[in-house]
Parts: sequence; C-alpha cells; structure tokens
Amino acid sequence: QVQLVESGGGLVQPGGSLRLSCAASARFFAIDAMYWYRQAPGEQRELVAQISTVGITNYADSVKGRFTISRDNAANTVYLQMNSLKPGDTARYSCRWRGRVRSFHNSNDYWGQGTQVTVSS
Repeated sequence: QVQLVESGGGLVQPGGSLRLSCAASARFFAIDAMYWYRQAPGEQRELVAQISTVGITNYADSVKGRFTISRDNAANTVYLQMNSLKPGDTARYSCRWRGRVRSFHNSNDYWGQGTQVTVSS
C-alpha cells in the first residue's frame, strides 16, 4: 500500500515562507495528477494547487502568485512553496496523488495525513 507523507509545516510569521513536501513510499506506474488541499477548522476542504502529469499547474485564486506547486520525479515527491503567507493561509495541508501503482490497476486516490501550517505573529 502506498503511503504519502507530508512535511514542512509549522508556525511562521505573516509574510514568511514555507515549503511543504509530500513524498510517496513507492513508485507509481503512472500518475494522473498531484494535488495540495487545505482545511481550516470549521471550513470546507479547499483545493489549493494541482500539477498534471505533463506539468500543467492550476491554483486557487486565493494563492495565485504566492504559492508554487512542483514535483521531483526522481525523489518521488511533490512540493508546495508558499510565500507571502497570510493568517488566512492557516490550515492543515494535505496532498493527494491520483494514479496507478501497477499497470493493471485502475487509477486510485492516495492521501497523506496532512501537515499543519499556522501563520501568526
């Protein structure tokens, strides 16, 4: 069973930066896309950023120009670089990969446990 593990969260002051990582425990035969979500207490989960298998990216309007999603295929990892952080970015950030672990599998969704990001002075 593939596991996704996020890291890089923490407490940061407004205007600061963090880089989140999401590493997979095994190689995928094929990845459809990778996603970062966030959920603040009492709020619905929000799609923050996504990157396709060919590197096409999309972002939520609230983070455009501040966040950058990228991936390192060799490291089997997807990143979320977050700059100019605001208190409104405070949330638990989780990654999702959609893909096939084996050639004969259907595409499935794999989720990490999440990492907390708190933006506060």
